[in-house]
Amino acid sequence: MDSCCAKLSGNVHPAQVRKRGAGKVGTGFWGERVGASSWSSSFSSQRWKSLRKERRGRTISRAILTPDVDKENLIFERQVFEKQYANPNSVAAIILGGGAGTRLIPLTSTRAKPAVPIGGCYRLIDVPMSNCINSGIRKIFILTQFNSASLNRHIARIYNFGNGVNFGDGFVEVLAAMQTPGESGQRWFQGTADAVRQFIWVFEDAKNKNVEHILILSGDHLYRMDYMDFVQKHIDTNADITVSCVPMDDSRASDYGLMKIDDKGRIIQFSEKPKGPKLKAMKVDTTLLGLSEKEAEKYPYIASMGVYVFRTDVLLKLLTQKYLSCNDFGSEIIPLSVKDHNVQAYLFNDYWEDIGTIKSFFDANLALTEQPPKFEFYDPKTPFYTSPRFLPPTKVEKCRIVDAIISHGCFLRECSVQHSIVGVRSRLEYGVELKDTMMMGADYYQTESEIASLLAEGKVPIGVGQNTRIRNCIIDKNAKIGRDVVIANGDGVQEADRPREGFYIRSGITVILKNATINNGTIV
Repeated sequence: MDSCCAKLSGNVHPAQVRKRGAGKVGTGFWGERVGASSWSSSFSSQRWKSLRKERRGRTISRAILTPDVDKENLIFERQVFEKQYANPNSVAAIILGGGAGTRLIPLTSTRAKPAVPIGGCYRLIDVPMSNCINSGIRKIFILTQFNSASLNRHIARIYNFGNGVNFGDGFVEVLAAMQTPGESGQRWFQGTADAVRQFIWVFEDAKNKNVEHILILSGDHLYRMDYMDFVQKHIDTNADITVSCVPMDDSRASDYGLMKIDDKGRIIQFSEKPKGPKLKAMKVDTTLLGLSEKEAEKYPYIASMGVYVFRTDVLLKLLTQKYLSCNDFGSEIIPLSVKDHNVQAYLFNDYWEDIGTIKSFFDANLALTEQPPKFEFYDPKTPFYTSPRFLPPTKVEKCRIVDAIISHGCFLRECSVQHSIVGVRSRLEYGVELKDTMMMGADYYQTESEIASLLAEGKVPIGVGQNTRIRNCIIDKNAKIGRDVVIANGDGVQEADRPREGFYIRSGITVILKNATINNGTIV
């Protein structure tokens, strides 16, 4: 029998149905043997479920419209509440170029934090950029202010439409700090939120491009993350703001924004970099995040990663109407928004490191050489992108290499490299010993004739000269280190500024400056 759909007109009235247990049920509107306790005049979805029989996604009822009409199968379409899935085309990312980077000096003396080399051949900006690409996000803004020349050059070479990584219908747009007419336009960025506010007209325009959610990312973190999982949690919880977080131990908790959450993951208190009693007050039971009791004892805090997702309309309203005088997301916007907005926490349960200090930068780099490493740049499904340099393979001649990363385009001759990273275009001569060292490499090659000429004149070419021993050190780009040099900080100095001599010491780590020359026989 063919199925039919019934349209109920105003003059059709259902017969009254008797209650369950009251005897035989008459010819009620909703069919044979249907008790009144199962129905009400409003079609309750819960009661509907109790009677429905599913066939090919539809509900079929046996019904009698009038006593003299044959029985027909009436097909009623179920009401379906579909899950809303995150669409990367509706998401825009804002990568913050960071402040002056004073804690990373001297590495940030002539470059922005996101432009600092890492892992032998990458720069920090490649981390959020690659995460965006691998997450399918193609609308990316990068806000820059301090020492942005090398960062802008790196982005222009790689993340554009003509060569490097092609974005199809997306874009990568660098928004550099600039002065505009009016009193407020004469100021540089006053903080993370103020940086976004000063370009609010760009994001208001983005609203017209169907951008429903805006990711706020930092350019100086090391991690691999699918941002769409993050956005999906944001949508599922109907959040105005979602903050990505990690469990944190006592030793570093005061360096981060800390939060307390309820059993539904909603943030009920947020404190930016608390100290003393305020820090102790932010301790929580992190078993709420799924940690074991032993792990919860080790990591009693929930720390913000400084990675946020906002509903676009909420972000615009907060910055242009509600909190006009607030300049920072972590210390002002987020704590204030907790009171009257749905601010959710998203647990990121994987490797994450804030590259904010010389020590954290040094440790994160050397950790890449461990077996197995906590983090790897290479992953076949989610690769990290960087500049295609088209360099030759590294040439190694009678060397001893243990737990190390050797980048492409290097020349190593009868040297020892242990627990170290050797960056692109590096040159290590005979008898060199490199241990616990992060060497960034060089921006260009010197020819063999140029090197021979410099040595004949008693000068030092780029690279590390013969019989030099280096340990516990960061060597910046294009450094020239002579022969018979010892860089070991044998006196255990923790802090020292020796720019005229070509180095600094930070947290006991010697940092050789970019383009510096360390003459033959020098002992540091």
